[in-house]
Amino acid sequence: GFVSQECPRCGASLGVHLPSRSLVVAHPDGIEIDGRRWVRCANWHDMGCNWVTPAELGVGEEGLRGRCFAGSLIRVYPDTDDTVALDKLHSATVNLRMLVYQLAELGLPIEPFWRTEGGLAFDLTSSITTGKPVVIGHANGVVTIDLAETMDAYRERLRVRLGEPYRTMLGHFRHEVGHYYQNVLIENGEGAARYLDECREIFGDERASYQDAINRHYKFGAPENWHESFISEYATMHPWEDFAECFAHYLHITGTIDTARESGLMLDKDLVRFSMDRAIVPLESYADEPIERLLYDWKWLSAMFNRVNAAMGGQLLYPFDIPEPVVAKLGFVHKVIRGTAKFDLCSTHERADHTYEHH
Repeated sequence: GFVSQECPRCGASLGVHLPSRSLVVAHPDGIEIDGRRWVRCANWHDMGCNWVTPAELGVGEEGLRGRCFAGSLIRVYPDTDDTVALDKLHSATVNLRMLVYQLAELGLPIEPFWRTEGGLAFDLTSSITTGKPVVIGHANGVVTIDLAETMDAYRERLRVRLGEPYRTMLGHFRHEVGHYYQNVLIENGEGAARYLDECREIFGDERASYQDAINRHYKFGAPENWHESFISEYATMHPWEDFAECFAHYLHITGTIDTARESGLMLDKDLVRFSMDRAIVPLESYADEPIERLLYDWKWLSAMFNRVNAAMGGQLLYPFDIPEPVVAKLGFVHKVIRGTAKFDLCSTHERADHTYEHH
């Protein structure tokens, strides 16, 4: 749903319709859905986008400008003469669409920068072709991504040098958007009264000097026993990074489980060659389930995925352990995400449709 523009069986053009999160036939002249005309994204040919967008813009939708909603969140593109970076833009935007789709699926608010000051935006540039360092990060709603990391060899060198077990472009997107949601859902607005004290109790006080934390982390590294309380070494640096890492892992876990479910995958405890308490049948939604249910299913599914990757001589799909303190952290992320979706009194479908609502 994030790459193919045509059906492999009949050859019909396919497009992703975000509000309903479904594939539709994307005719060159458009298609009518629920009384509104939708057309192919303006990036259909140049960047291989396979999403559809409203043909006529409503009030508050000026920023779409023929692009699908995910594409409209890109604030900065590589220069037109930067052919190397533009070539890498295709794979980066695939990851961006995967991110936006999942955020809509979870019912999270996606307020674009072109509609609201401080709204979500993505600057996509390359450190290799510009010759200037591009620091992947988040500031005031803007997520900066280095397109050079779409290059496997470049990204792998960084992963090894930094001692990371996992480093992907999608991981960068998920981590950085975690900073955005901590800001808008927890530290500001109504979320501050609902979640901020608990967040500080679980992750630490985010008011601690971030620059001091960076200096300390890169001088001394992570504490020796970091794996007892954190999901990664990087999470030990500062409470902001701890939250963002856990937010990213929540998206890793829920996204992979959902893909497994849609593929019809389940684990029969009587057939597997290891001892299980029950069969693992991924749920359509874990919204009303405790975090322990989600992580129990993930424990066995990730073990299976790790075995499959090892059988191909590859790296582990999920090379992480989840100690009890991290269970509590993921539980808090789970509560904030589900509480936000429920607090707005909208179903997931309605929240996705709100992306294009007239204002």
